[in-house]
Amino acid sequence: MSDIEIAQQAKMLPIIDLAAKKLAIPAEHLDPYGHYKAKISLDYIDSLTEQQDGKLILVTAVSPTPAGEGKTTTTVGLGDAMNRLGKNTIMCLREPSLGPCFGMKGGAAGGGHAQVVPMEDINLHFTGDFHAIGVAHNLLSAMIDNHITHGNALNIDARRIKWKRVVDMNDRALRHITVGQGGPANGYLREDGYDIVVASEVMAILCLATSRADLKERLGRIVIAYKTDKVTPVYARDLKAHGAMAALLKDAIKPNLVQTLENNLAIIHGGPFANIAHGCNTVTATKTALKLADYTITEAGFGADLGAEKFIDIKCRMAGLKPSAVVLVATARALKSHGGVAKEDLNTENLEAVEAGFVNLEKHLTNITQHYGLPCVVCINHFTFDTEAEIALIIQKCTDLGAKCIVSKHWAEGGAGAEDLAKAVLEIVDHREPGFTYVYDDKLPLWEKIETVAAKIYGAANVTASPKVKGEIKALQETYGHFPICMAKTQMSFSTNPMAKGAPTGHTIEITEARLANGAGFIVVIAGNMMTMPGLPKTPAAERIDITDAGVITGLF
Repeated sequence: MSDIEIAQQAKMLPIIDLAAKKLAIPAEHLDPYGHYKAKISLDYIDSLTEQQDGKLILVTAVSPTPAGEGKTTTTVGLGDAMNRLGKNTIMCLREPSLGPCFGMKGGAAGGGHAQVVPMEDINLHFTGDFHAIGVAHNLLSAMIDNHITHGNALNIDARRIKWKRVVDMNDRALRHITVGQGGPANGYLREDGYDIVVASEVMAILCLATSRADLKERLGRIVIAYKTDKVTPVYARDLKAHGAMAALLKDAIKPNLVQTLENNLAIIHGGPFANIAHGCNTVTATKTALKLADYTITEAGFGADLGAEKFIDIKCRMAGLKPSAVVLVATARALKSHGGVAKEDLNTENLEAVEAGFVNLEKHLTNITQHYGLPCVVCINHFTFDTEAEIALIIQKCTDLGAKCIVSKHWAEGGAGAEDLAKAVLEIVDHREPGFTYVYDDKLPLWEKIETVAAKIYGAANVTASPKVKGEIKALQETYGHFPICMAKTQMSFSTNPMAKGAPTGHTIEITEARLANGAGFIVVIAGNMMTMPGLPKTPAAERIDITDAGVITGLF
């Protein structure tokens, strides 16, 4: 059966009853969205302050193939397995974006028998959080142009507006647009553009905010433009926009509670896309799970060079989180891809390609254990077409590196197929005090932070930028030099060339843009030709998605 067929046969329990039974959350502190989804009230979250934190486990991956290697599937399978072993465990996931659902990657609710449900709802609109983020973002966009139209009392330089518009869809035609056409009645003529919602600073702010007051204050700090003197920033609070934006996010700030196929609880809250954003779920969701359960399993987007690095250097740094262990998800097909095998041949045994592509796994493992300072379990996410010889080779090579490597069959068998993985992870987290290292120090200048990530994590020999971009980073250094950096880079390679497979070394990372995210508290650094508005593939997933006359969604993976 397909993922959606498996999900549609799930025997879900009413979320209010399940939350009361498993976590003793009173019904009055849950806002139900139908029978199987609910938001947790902030008042209830505030009441948990004195509770002791559980252990935090991060799931990340090797550099992925276009379809992904199963981080969410592994997170769910591992959580189900730990619950099967009698361990009170919650999974903390990211909300899917509609862009990849209708594009190449498909949905992001897990797969096979390791999924969160209701799968269709989670992938399509869910509780409306992304809609609220997009509307709040675009309200600010509208207020900027409206202010200029009505006299521009703030002396905003229309050539130095830094705030684009957003939509939660892959639409390359919107990357560069012109607004205000048609004469003065339609506003001020200027160039503009769209990003996808997950790249919005509002998304980053929601993911990092710790309260409604913190949310509103961060929204007010957004730098939207510069004045005609070219140096004085204009903030969202100058337009008196942050209050209304926070009002639009009134419910979006509350974490969402759902269940797995095995009726274990999961919190899904905040955005994906670690290639152009920080790629983690919300601080609120993670901290809530840590209070409610003995173990919290969370995921970070794409490979460990992107999501895991930002999880450590941005999320943990800002929120004071301390992970206890990392699960590095790998697949035989990903290693064959990094060994030079074409997509259409990935299902065929190829030991030479596995051998050649293993360098990608090894580099990620080195980053996790040496540069992040965390113990790691390698999880081979098993596919039905994997051969025994391929699996044995991966295990042997991990063993040669001194790494624990477990084959997990959660996709096919659910939690039962991940019990060995769960035992290996528990062996670490139950016998180790949390401790890790950041990749760079706060006090390093921005350019040195970029160089440090490029050298340590990407294996690069050099970082370059045009004089214009270097000048922008130098200007940002004066006021925002203490900020962490959020590198926007292709997820397909350690380099900026998505076709450079394995673990390339000695390459050059070209920085093409630097964007201030003052409300979020970091600098977005764009490497290579990374787009913050993706495009659809030649054959988008939308072509296979449909709905029957009975209202049943089909074709969603």
